[in-house]
Amino acid sequence: MIKYYPHHHREIVMLSNKDKVKKLLKGIETGDPDAALVVNETKYIQHNPHTREGNIGLAELFKQISKTGPRVNMIRAFEDKDFVFAHMEYDFTSLKAAFEVFRFEDGLAVEHWDNMQPMGEANTSGRTMLDGSVVVEDHELTEFNRDKVSSFVNDILISRKLDLLTNYVCNDSFIQHNPLLVDGISALRSSLSEISKDKYKITYSKCHRILAEGNFVLSISEGLLDGQHCSFYDLFRVTQGVIIEHWDTIEPIPLRIEWKNDNGKF
Repeated sequence: MIKYYPHHHREIVMLSNKDKVKKLLKGIETGDPDAALVVNETKYIQHNPHTREGNIGLAELFKQISKTGPRVNMIRAFEDKDFVFAHMEYDFTSLKAAFEVFRFEDGLAVEHWDNMQPMGEANTSGRTMLDGSVVVEDHELTEFNRDKVSSFVNDILISRKLDLLTNYVCNDSFIQHNPLLVDGISALRSSLSEISKDKYKITYSKCHRILAEGNFVLSISEGLLDGQHCSFYDLFRVTQGVIIEHWDTIEPIPLRIEWKNDNGKF
């Protein structure tokens, strides 16, 4: 059993929630047992359907994983009240792009969601799934930008009111990081217009959460991709009231019988 000393707790408490998440996730790479101090394991709710709850302490789990030589790189991180959401690069035998979301209570992480996708090649505009702007600004516009993206998700992604697309997305200089798309509003419009067997190739059915800090907004949704139930995490950068940049991950949701916890993906 790992023994913790009070000064370690004090050091954790002094960190910002963003830095706590960075320490926690870096612990996957380093095996640092102190990384587990970020989490209140007695309250921790795990929403990754592939991960069991309660059968092994995080400190021991990180120690085991670190022996496989994983690499963890935090690209950008944001804070929204009690939530921290981060855009990550993982190398666990293969490269993956991921979003991590943590909810904090009394200074400790008590709930976790994530979404991962195998790293795609750069798209034909030369964008990767992780490059692009990392500068958080316009903090005074956080709620305005949250509302803008919320309306975009409901009007465009869910309701398919594509005639409103230019109300939300920059027409000339929209930057696209999805590996299958290219820069510009026309490619986005085309991807949302595709119909296969009388159904959209990609269909958003429900938005579960919108998180925001300044000019960055993350929407967490579910729907279908080629008929498969998936979770969609979409990160948007908003400038002067329009969406200027987009990143995403799409992950299939396993059948209920395959879940290793009972908390649900969302």
